[in-house]
Amino acid sequence: MRFVLIGIGGANYFAETAGLVFTTQDRDLFLPPDPGNELQAWRVCRRQGLELWCGAEPLGEPLDRFLAEGVVSRRALVRATGHDLVIDLTLVMAAFAFEDVWSRRRTFTVQGVKVPVASLSDIVASKAAVGRPKDQLFLATHEDALRQLLGRRFGRED
Repeated sequence: MRFVLIGIGGANYFAETAGLVFTTQDRDLFLPPDPGNELQAWRVCRRQGLELWCGAEPLGEPLDRFLAEGVVSRRALVRATGHDLVIDLTLVMAAFAFEDVWSRRRTFTVQGVKVPVASLSDIVASKAAVGRPKDQLFLATHEDALRQLLGRRFGRED
């Protein structure tokens, strides 16, 4: 299954100290627009005991290629929820195509598991492009920390 962790959850992988970790309520996984990959993501979530939702309703049954093709064609968001975990399976990342983000990803290893994460510059640029009030607030509130992280990542000093 291919995915890239994006959003604030992804940005946290670039934090060099605990003081630079940002709070978030969910994890955002950016998936390619591929029904087979989408279906595989759903099955992984189900095996982990997560419930799948599309909008305000449970994702339909059966979980099959036909359903996955419909979700992908509409670029619909599927949310996987558990007791203390929320994962958004998204096919959209503002201003970016999946393959471009994938080509610039960085892989982190956490407890032996490889986690592909979008580049911090892609995450920040996407949040800026969306323009939602919560994204603007995040960028304004953490501007100094993000500048530090981006500057170190690209070898610049501010």
